[in-house]
Amino acid sequence: MSSSSITQIPVQLSNQATIRVEAARPLGVGLEEDVASSSRIYSFDRIRDALEGVASEVVTALARVKPQRATVEFGIDIAVESGQLTALLVKGTGTTTLKVTLEWETDPSPK
Repeated sequence: MSSSSITQIPVQLSNQATIRVEAARPLGVGLEEDVASSSRIYSFDRIRDALEGVASEVVTALARVKPQRATVEFGIDIAVESGQLTALLVKGTGTTTLKVTLEWETDPSPK
């Protein structure tokens, strides 16, 4: 994210808990739009929706190929764009905001 800076922002989860999240902010954002100095609390809904969407697509693909075992790892970076949190799908490395590992294993014995 070379064209952005990282800032910590308050984010409210669906259970009403508030956490601070490191989020990318495009460089050149004016002070009047500075998300770090804002008293705004952002919703995690768009990030959750993105995670659910990616997981659903992976499940659909795995259902087609029916592997005995599968592991999918990806990363989500969080950015603030147009006043809302945005999920950026990235490699699942140590530099991501959220590292997500999804694992499936099928029971080889029929029931």
